[in-house]
Amino acid sequence: MAARFDAAKMPLLEHLREFRKRVVRSASAISLAALIGWFFYNEIITKLAKPVCDLAAAQRTGSNTCGSLYINGVLGPLNLQIKVALLTGVILSAPIWLYQLWAFIAPALHRKEKRNSIFFFVAATPFFAAGTYLGYSILPVAIKVLFGFTPESLTNLVKFDDYLDFVMRAILLFGIAFELPVFLVTFNLIGFLSGVAILRPWRIWVFCIVLFVAGFTPSADPLSMILLAVPLILLYLLSGLFALWNDRRRAKKENHLE
Repeated sequence: MAARFDAAKMPLLEHLREFRKRVVRSASAISLAALIGWFFYNEIITKLAKPVCDLAAAQRTGSNTCGSLYINGVLGPLNLQIKVALLTGVILSAPIWLYQLWAFIAPALHRKEKRNSIFFFVAATPFFAAGTYLGYSILPVAIKVLFGFTPESLTNLVKFDDYLDFVMRAILLFGIAFELPVFLVTFNLIGFLSGVAILRPWRIWVFCIVLFVAGFTPSADPLSMILLAVPLILLYLLSGLFALWNDRRRAKKENHLE
């Protein structure tokens, strides 16, 4: 209780300083990771362009075209490289800015709660990686479905920067979405949320997940939304079941101590 009371008494200016420190550290990590995206720009775009065209083969043969992709404008190539570098930085530095997010919350926890919250550090990165991998894995299928809506006898020309923006936003979104069970389980471990509190409003949770997916998925195709919504709903339910089990285990332990 003392930790929460001290955190509550912390002046607003101190909270803002702490928030600024966490933001600066996150931004620095993203900037450093973005350098990797800058220097490995060509390798990244050839990998991400595969669902539409074999960019590596086009570069080897000296071709001026690659499927239906094109870049427009004098600043187009530079803007594209900057965008890819920044989004790569956000994805690669996820363990650091996720830690900074949790570190901003952690001071309000008891020592025992902080010890239990180690689960967050252990699980956040693997779950984020699993989400990004799933997002990358479904891209060829999603893009094929979307391109399938092009009317016959028409050529669908796609700006390369728009295409890469769509791809990398989808990968990032899947990674962030997969952090939902990590937060739920961590909040249960530190005693902030019970299993009943997680599962009782399951209809609202399912609706919010579907709404989130529909609102933030880069494309509006049903396939992408289903492939993200279904795993999220399953992870939410599994998190709730784990929380119920943990609540029973905790209650038995407390009764035994009494």
